[in-house]
Amino acid sequence: MAGPRVWVDADACPRPVRDVVCRAAERRQVPTIFVAASPLNLPRGRYVSARTVAAGFDAADDAIVEEVAAGDVVVTQDILLAQRLVEKGARVTNPRGEIYNAENIGPRVSQRNFMEEARGAGLAGGGPPPFDDRDKQAFSNSFDRLLTASLRAVQR
Repeated sequence: MAGPRVWVDADACPRPVRDVVCRAAERRQVPTIFVAASPLNLPRGRYVSARTVAAGFDAADDAIVEEVAAGDVVVTQDILLAQRLVEKGARVTNPRGEIYNAENIGPRVSQRNFMEEARGAGLAGGGPPPFDDRDKQAFSNSFDRLLTASLRAVQR
């Protein structure tokens, strides 16, 4: 079996997260694919590549789901995409370091749906706070845990 790959839902991925992922890809020699609807400016590297998909609703999401394999690591802040990936056996984290798995994805999707309804009814507003150094550190830690687990699983 080939080793795991890393997939990044890159359209709204914060630059500090991209930097962490690119450095890890080169250091750990893991093929890493950034998927977006528009061209990306990524650092050159042997293990880092970008895939531009046609613009369209969920085009990047669908491209990732189509190619992801069990054990791959995915970075996304799209909870509905995370649900699809967890169901395929991928290891998923968001840019703030929250890891999604079979135990927590259902409640997170329910919470997302509730908040969307509340915003639609004018009962809630705003979005997440600005991305900061604590978020970058939390992401770095969770990403390293997931990537290490995926690499170890292949070595068994």
